[in-house]
Amino acid sequence: MSRVGSIRFIFLKVGLIPATLRLMVFAALVFHSPSAMARNAPDSFADLVEKMLPAVVNISTSQKVSRKSPPGFPDFDLPPGSPFKEFFDQFKQQRKGSPEPSEKATSLGSGFIIDSSGLIVTNNHVIDGADQITVVLKDERRLEAKVVGKDEKTDLALLKVESAKALPALEWGDSDKARVGDWVLAIGNPLGLGGSVSAGIISARGRDIRSGPYDDFIQTDAPINRGNSGGPLFDMEGRVIGINTAILSPNGGSIGIGFSIPSQLAKGVISQLQRFGVTKRGWLGVQIQTVSKDIADSLGLSEVYGALVAGVVKGSPADRAGFKSGDVILKFDGKRVEESRRLPRMVAETNVGKRVRVAIWRNQRNRQLYVQLGELEKVDQTAARTGKPRTNGKVSKFDTLGLSMAPVSDNLVKRFKLPDSAEGAVVTAVKPGSLAANKGLRPGSIIVEVNQVKIKNPNDFSAALEKAKGSNQKSILLLIKEGGEVRFVGLKLEK
Repeated sequence: MSRVGSIRFIFLKVGLIPATLRLMVFAALVFHSPSAMARNAPDSFADLVEKMLPAVVNISTSQKVSRKSPPGFPDFDLPPGSPFKEFFDQFKQQRKGSPEPSEKATSLGSGFIIDSSGLIVTNNHVIDGADQITVVLKDERRLEAKVVGKDEKTDLALLKVESAKALPALEWGDSDKARVGDWVLAIGNPLGLGGSVSAGIISARGRDIRSGPYDDFIQTDAPINRGNSGGPLFDMEGRVIGINTAILSPNGGSIGIGFSIPSQLAKGVISQLQRFGVTKRGWLGVQIQTVSKDIADSLGLSEVYGALVAGVVKGSPADRAGFKSGDVILKFDGKRVEESRRLPRMVAETNVGKRVRVAIWRNQRNRQLYVQLGELEKVDQTAARTGKPRTNGKVSKFDTLGLSMAPVSDNLVKRFKLPDSAEGAVVTAVKPGSLAANKGLRPGSIIVEVNQVKIKNPNDFSAALEKAKGSNQKSILLLIKEGGEVRFVGLKLEK
């Protein structure tokens, strides 16, 4: 509507110009204006849909669900002393030798064919736990599918069906070229009703919905409903730029907030599943967190970007390459790390065994490290346990920060459910509204470093704090361990 209105307005404005000149001006304004050059929605999506719809399939699964108790009988036991317990136990004993009944749970989703030989992409959650997977084509043929491979971290799965004739297939597009505001089509085959098409635009890019370590979703307002999981998201060239995966909804229906896995992430995963049946991701071996303004100031960084190394896994590629806690990873394999959450995907998409150059910030200067990546799937994540007995220590208060802390002891390990290998100063109390409280510290947090120097107890913390004040530092940098996770916290110091 806006384009038609603007053209009509231009036409009226030039109405008194001679006819030949008027046509020239009209053509120049229409065909060379930025709005005219942008991609617009066609009068109809029918031609695109007709070409793509045959390659979108319905996926139905069935799963056997064992039932411990006989049909119509509750699967629980009566408490001791109940007047009916003897009868209840006798009845269960009589039925114990009977075959255990089972039920079939079914689910429906969507998928799309990427190779005429019968390779089909869908979401892992569509087929997870299934005993039988059936693919229904547009011509209503039903084919049994086998799982080639699946990946829980990205919620992707690759299936294979056998067909007597070649199947229609779709092409991958480049999701990196898709822009916010571009038109897109979502096609699914939900609830066994047949192909269903909806249109909308890309609402946002790079969404993190906390579903996995590599979240980088495309958000769209194209209606996506139950049963559309695993279906494709198309650009206006008819290429797949996303896999419809999740919606944000208070009631299970579409409210115009849907999320699709970008094709540039999916292609690499699907390629590995096709080749190996599993993923083979690069592994660096660091725990990271976001670089906040306070942390950047503490480290002397002029820009707030990168990934802050909160911990280095012993014996990992990062450990062997010389990474240290407190390093800020600025570039990985020549690519700038704009946000910390981008780094895991950058590492995962790099070939196992590749030697990578990493630009870091350490001790207020730039450095270069070289690391040969390991394979994430082979990582042994078992933690060492010391088991050494530790006695209680004196609680120290730091009123200006709103903190009370004590050395690690067996009592504190039990009280806060800390790991046996815990070292540092344990936060025992946090004053509401204090600097520490505002930064998320809580009882049970363990302070293991101050300004990148390890501490073992509150005395070490006190010494580091006085040193920082003596150097006229505006803030101190704490390394905190909480529930198996590590993070840095920047605390401002009062004058």
